[in-house]
Amino acid sequence: MKIATRGIVGTAAALLIAGALSACSAETPEPQETTGPGTSNGASGTIALLLPESQTTRYEAFDRPFFEERFMELCPDCTIVYANADGDASRQQDQADSVLSQDIKVLVLDPVDSAAAASIVAQAASMEVPVIAYDRLIRHPDLALYVSFDNEAVGALQGTALVQKMEADGKGDGNILMINGSPTDNNAGAFKSGAHSVIDASNLTVLAEFDTPDWAPTNAQDWAAGQIVQFGDQIDGIYAANDGTGGGAIAALRAAGVDPLPPVTGQDAELSAIQRIITGDQYMTVYKAIKAQAYAAAEAAFALLQGEEPNAPHEVDGVPSLLLDPVSVTIDNIMATVVADGFYTVEDICTAEYAAACADAGIG
Repeated sequence: MKIATRGIVGTAAALLIAGALSACSAETPEPQETTGPGTSNGASGTIALLLPESQTTRYEAFDRPFFEERFMELCPDCTIVYANADGDASRQQDQADSVLSQDIKVLVLDPVDSAAAASIVAQAASMEVPVIAYDRLIRHPDLALYVSFDNEAVGALQGTALVQKMEADGKGDGNILMINGSPTDNNAGAFKSGAHSVIDASNLTVLAEFDTPDWAPTNAQDWAAGQIVQFGDQIDGIYAANDGTGGGAIAALRAAGVDPLPPVTGQDAELSAIQRIITGDQYMTVYKAIKAQAYAAAEAAFALLQGEEPNAPHEVDGVPSLLLDPVSVTIDNIMATVVADGFYTVEDICTAEYAAACADAGIG
């Protein structure tokens, strides 16, 4: 993935509206609409937000409400339609067909399958509807904007944290498993590439590597269980591409009676992962400021709705892009990152089950 820096084109955008289209459980999606309170600011119109899945908790818990919040502020006379594809690329295509039939002016799309989603971009372009690729890149020349994080940097942060931890533990020449993301997610390839750039230059040995279908924690757990049977105590560390796959790996280790646990990486700063870091089950996660990402996408959508150029200071594979910086989180900087940003409160993290571990870690 090539990333270049370029000048900001036009004015920085404003944001996206809020609305609700319930995550569809029916065969045929039935988007629902929510409109603003009608406080006129001279702008109006309908946009759509399509998210890919709900196995990763961030989408419904953070991305959607933050996006809606910011867009509602910018365009109270607007309407948004929303759908979650629940990991089904065919369902997402149906949802795109549905929203594009509703005279939307902008489509914000986080694809289930990055390659398959190119047809959605082409379809929207034929209807003169600009598309923002949110979080995951879609390679198509008609894409209006890509809003995400520097995903190779995410993988490099994970790889660096794992290498440094294993060196500190006296296992700098140890063995690891690599549990990567979904093969249909373009970002997963970037995470893997970034991680390999660090791991391949270290003295670590990769015993085995797995691309996790659908990012499903159960798939990660099943694969890790098989590797534990095969390699046993040869496993000194585990690279996991996100917190769900990391949680699956940890569950497999626990089920096999592994003690102490080897260091395990993650990504997305899920609440359960932060709590696992506090108890020592997981070594690190990558915090991506989802509020900033969702706000940026909302602002870009509002700019496009008004016929303006969105803020795009970067370029990825020829696509105008806005990339934010990820942050590595370990037990040492939880307070300075996810708590300081208001992503979680101490009360969220330090429930009764984790109160003692929080006290030991100085969280509070």
